[in-house]
Amino acid sequence: MDTKTKVKKASTARPSWDEYFVEIAHLVSKRSTCLRRKVGAVIVKEKRILATGYNGAPRDLPHCDETGCLREQLKIKSGERHELCRGLHGEQNALLQASLHGVSVKDSVLYCTNQPCIICAKMLINAGIKGIVITSGYPDKMSMEFLDKAGVKVKTCKK
Repeated sequence: MDTKTKVKKASTARPSWDEYFVEIAHLVSKRSTCLRRKVGAVIVKEKRILATGYNGAPRDLPHCDETGCLREQLKIKSGERHELCRGLHGEQNALLQASLHGVSVKDSVLYCTNQPCIICAKMLINAGIKGIVITSGYPDKMSMEFLDKAGVKVKTCKK
């Protein structure tokens, strides 16, 4: 018998890069304090994570899981009246984290658990995000129109 030890390869399926970063976005979403929708976002460039964000209230302010949801109390539909929410969106928090730490997100890709709303879409366009990978939609047709016209590629990757 050969003195070299034979190593048996385990047959495991590796996730694609999109699946990998989408899974991380789902993990990030678990930090969310929103009572209506848990959103996680990961900004990636050249397979390197630049910043993450989840939806929740601004730093040092009470979160919705402490105060209750004003939008829920007022029966506001998803995708409407964003200004009445005390929280920031996951995409916004990811952009803000990058900015806070001096990290350029130009030409990067955003991985997000949901399609961005129009407010986030406009911010992502101006930040130089070149692509977005989502796992589910959002009732905001205008955001998709803006992203398309700006040349931001959006694709879906199921978890």
